[in-house]
Amino acid sequence: MSGHSKWATTKHKKAAIDAKRSSLFSKLSRNITVAAKLGGDPNPDNNATLAAAVARARMVSMPNAKIKAAIDKAFGAGADAATYEGYGPAGIAVYVDCLTDNKNRTAADVRSAFTHAGGNLGTTGSVAFQFERKGSIAVDKIIKSDDKKVADRENAVDEDEFMMAVAEADGEDYEDAGDEWIVYTAYDKMQDVQKALEAQGIEVKGSELTMVATTPTDVSVADAKKVQRLVDRLEELEDVQNVYDTMNRTDEIEEALAEDE
Repeated sequence: MSGHSKWATTKHKKAAIDAKRSSLFSKLSRNITVAAKLGGDPNPDNNATLAAAVARARMVSMPNAKIKAAIDKAFGAGADAATYEGYGPAGIAVYVDCLTDNKNRTAADVRSAFTHAGGNLGTTGSVAFQFERKGSIAVDKIIKSDDKKVADRENAVDEDEFMMAVAEADGEDYEDAGDEWIVYTAYDKMQDVQKALEAQGIEVKGSELTMVATTPTDVSVADAKKVQRLVDRLEELEDVQNVYDTMNRTDEIEEALAEDE
């Protein structure tokens, strides 16, 4: 019998997954707390930012008890929101959303990530103009019942019907993301559009507020991998909530990045 059992290997893999999941839940909890505090209301129905934070948490099956605990913390002492902007490899603009109880520590960590990746941290506003805040709504292409409008995998997806539904719901645009549709909305209209889609019988998988590059930049595969390493390094930081970049993620780029996972 070998010195390393299959159970030991499985146990270590599970521990790594659990650790990553715990870190994600921690970030999402802080995000919910700040969203509730900024919106001044613990009820997601009256607080669009909180509703988006909760929806994002539920997309990764975060327990309701953890969500409630995060909301309950909203009006006590907690982390503050902070943003950092800079340029990564190939001049790609990078925008970083953080929640922190120590801005000096977070700024140092973010600056180090940029430096190690061959980029540089900029001043406030140095890259923000290259992004636009949007609402993002994910719609699963698999229907759960006969009264849903989105077809399942065994039938042709009626894109024309879906496009009309998005327009009727006042969505700004949509894209095909493989197993799901992504509907983009005005930053402050996400909840309204989501409710309008659901009223038409469309099942919403989740939603979140996001930043979309206004003019994506084409890069080589080699540079794309360098940019992705910076993004990964930033996302590993405990205080970092979201990382956005202006890299044009073409099918070729996505395939190349997937090979490195």
